[in-house]
Amino acid sequence: MSEEITETLVEVETPTTINDLEPKMKLKGIVKRLELYGAFVDIGVGANALVHISKLSKERVNRVSDILTEGDEISVWVDKVNPDNQQIMVSMIEPLAVEWTDLQTGQAYTGRVNRLENFGAFIDIGAEREGLVHISELSHGYVKHPSEAYNVGDEVQVQVLGFSKRKRRIDLSIKALLDAPEATESYGGRGRNQPESYSFEPEEEFEEEVMPTAMEIAMRRAMGEPVPSPTRGKKRGRRKSRARMREQQEDIMDRTLRVRHDG
Repeated sequence: MSEEITETLVEVETPTTINDLEPKMKLKGIVKRLELYGAFVDIGVGANALVHISKLSKERVNRVSDILTEGDEISVWVDKVNPDNQQIMVSMIEPLAVEWTDLQTGQAYTGRVNRLENFGAFIDIGAEREGLVHISELSHGYVKHPSEAYNVGDEVQVQVLGFSKRKRRIDLSIKALLDAPEATESYGGRGRNQPESYSFEPEEEFEEEVMPTAMEIAMRRAMGEPVPSPTRGKKRGRRKSRARMREQQEDIMDRTLRVRHDG
């Protein structure tokens, strides 16, 4: 189990030289000069820092003077530092606590429950996107709905199961950081109270008829996609087939949520 780590922005005493600066450090500064491409800010280290026009706001900025005037006192975060060339880049946009490059499978974070859906809970760990804890990863015991285990606003410990910057998706687990109860015997060797989770182990191949589930049909119709007909072919073990179907369903759900969020 990974050691629990909570990512935070750098907070130190006021720096006095360029060598004291670190990425994500929050500073106060005075706007000294405006240019078409940005503004130069005195942050008290002997070299003025540049805020590029793209770093002035999350919204599009047409002119620097629309946001700043000379003499303004502003808060900035250190972006890049080159002590040899006395160059400092800062941003007025607060950086993420967890960047995509910071994520590692098995890493643990402290997060907050932002949303509860039938299929799981969305957790804010300070990244660009919320992470999803699938309902099967909430507890070692059976959970009918995430609201039975957690409430919006709860602080939870989560572990990264996987992530994809391209898909802008982070898969998390709460169960992975909890002590497992003693197993109870039941059909198939799985505890009676154990929800079925993802299976990544390769299994023997066999023929199995794959039928679209009611949820998949409904989601595909909602997205205006064709409903697939039953197909027959070689699939990897039953649990693997279910995992693939679940991945397809979650992909549709993810796109549905993205459309609603962007709209």
